[in-house]
Amino acid sequence: WRRNLQPTLTYWSVFFSFGLCIAFLGPTLLDLRCQTQSSLSQITWVFFSQQFCLLLGSCLGGVFKRTLAQSLLALFASSLAISLVFAIIPLCHNVVVLAVVMAVAGLAMGCIDTISNMQLVKIYQKDSAIFLQALHFFVGFGALLSPLIADPFLSDTNCILSNGTANASSNLPHIRKSLVPHHPGNLSHYDLPMKGMVVTRVSYAFWIMALINLPVPIAVFFLLYKERMVPCFNGSSHPLLSADELALETRPGDKDELSTAGQRPHTAAGHEDLFSCCQSKNFRGASFTYFAVHITGALVLFMTDGIVGEYSGFVYSYAVEEPLSVVHKVAGYLPSLFWGFITLGRLISIPVSYRMKPATMVFINVVGVLITFLLLLIFSSSVVFLFVGTASLGLFLSSTFPSMLAYTEDILQYKGCATTVLVTGAGIGEMVLQLLVGSIIHDRGSYSFLVCGMIFGCLAFTFYALLVFFHRMYPKPSPELDEASPDKAAVPEDTGQYQR
Repeated sequence: WRRNLQPTLTYWSVFFSFGLCIAFLGPTLLDLRCQTQSSLSQITWVFFSQQFCLLLGSCLGGVFKRTLAQSLLALFASSLAISLVFAIIPLCHNVVVLAVVMAVAGLAMGCIDTISNMQLVKIYQKDSAIFLQALHFFVGFGALLSPLIADPFLSDTNCILSNGTANASSNLPHIRKSLVPHHPGNLSHYDLPMKGMVVTRVSYAFWIMALINLPVPIAVFFLLYKERMVPCFNGSSHPLLSADELALETRPGDKDELSTAGQRPHTAAGHEDLFSCCQSKNFRGASFTYFAVHITGALVLFMTDGIVGEYSGFVYSYAVEEPLSVVHKVAGYLPSLFWGFITLGRLISIPVSYRMKPATMVFINVVGVLITFLLLLIFSSSVVFLFVGTASLGLFLSSTFPSMLAYTEDILQYKGCATTVLVTGAGIGEMVLQLLVGSIIHDRGSYSFLVCGMIFGCLAFTFYALLVFFHRMYPKPSPELDEASPDKAAVPEDTGQYQR
């Protein structure tokens, strides 16, 4: 931890950028719709472009993992791109241009997601669980901060002045709270004036977020400078080193290759990008359980991350409809409560993961999700329990991803493609289950929202049970390999790339 303090803090700060960028679209949707003078069906393509490119970026992120220099340069470009996106959004007065800008943000977020998880697992190996919990805490922190920044600048009345403004402005607070990104069908009867003078002040919120995020690429640049991987600074003076160290220091690319050469047999098949993982050469000699661990681990996160997406997206629309009929202003606190307890749960999980095994934490999480949805179904007419259940669900879902990632990597002894496969599976689940639940609610009514959550929770528990079963079947590492000093020394040498 002390030797790797700067890179660890850098990866955490980059994940803060990820969280800052993932949660601002919801509350600013109406103002962005006014800014682009677009219809609701048109503005929803902005959400789709971000989610789709986030998934694509997660798949492509592993391409940049081959050397430390590539990883850090990709993180620098991605975090800088997020600041530029925040600065450019106020200048986008066409919905197509806005969708393209958000697609760039999605690609950057996907790269950040994959690379940061990979690098922390690579640094800390068996001890990575606690650092992954902290990493994902920063996502929640950023996701909480961006709506708070945007709130003072959101329009209280209609953000386009026209002859029909007076009639539409009285409905605006309800419309704003009802603008669920992935389920716009119920809002088609709201006809807001889309022609006139735009009076929104949301631009200031985006510029503030751009400034807040700016220290993140600066921190990545300083790490690149410390590792002497900035091309224009490679000729700078170096401290006196031995001949072997000097040979490594003056050739950063070779240094990264040589530092991992001793452990190449141990990790050559690990932490590949999705396309490299699918090559037939990686399947030679692999057992059935090798594939089963990857697939079941990804399916658990497909369900749990899908629950996070569909619950945060639809809990408001569920609350305001019968039988609960919660006041719109009160129901608006539910998504914030959900994300708040996800952030709190990730903070609590940091010390807990130091004492508790990742497998145990995942078991508690999936069982807690099941019990919470069961109680929400039983007390479906209670507004109080809806708030209690929302908080409970956020707590149980908070540490599922980092715990599952640490658990699966432990099973595979860091030889497989677990990080890439799990990140991709989680991204697909968040995108697919949101669309699926939105269509089911539209056809079957709001009560199906909880039924879908219960079904997804049962499937997550089933896939976790299968993962534990395959874990018991997975071949244990040979004692000779564990006791061999060259291989055991290889792991700390990999983290030595951050040491001087």
